[in-house]
Amino acid sequence: MKTILVICEGNICRSPMAEGLLAKCLPSIQVRSAGLGALIGMPADVSAVLLMHELGLDITRHRATQLNRQMCHEADLLLVMDGEQRTRVGSLYPQVQGKSFRLGEYIKQDIPDPYRAPLSEFRRVLNLIQDGVAEWVQRIQKL
Repeated sequence: MKTILVICEGNICRSPMAEGLLAKCLPSIQVRSAGLGALIGMPADVSAVLLMHELGLDITRHRATQLNRQMCHEADLLLVMDGEQRTRVGSLYPQVQGKSFRLGEYIKQDIPDPYRAPLSEFRRVLNLIQDGVAEWVQRIQKL
């Protein structure tokens, strides 16, 4: 596995946090993120930046990017935040259905969008992201 693409809606909250965590845990794999309805060019949400900083990760350079066919084609694994996003990605790019999964697949959990929510909700979402990342990292390292 060489490339992982993490997908959420706006690409400013969940996917940048997941991207940062996966990149830290899997330094030999290129990790990118994008949004289905990206707020193109926007930085990561202030709450996401703060929480990642608390974990020793700097996502201040992140800028939201719109998902496209080339990104999907180049990625070996696509991780979305919920079942509805997985369906949308599969509808837009049917060729990636076999390599598209929920980040919370193995914890049996969708990752809700904390956009415009209080910091406490961002923390709760980050905990879910961390749990999902831990499961994926364990499985990927066995490959």
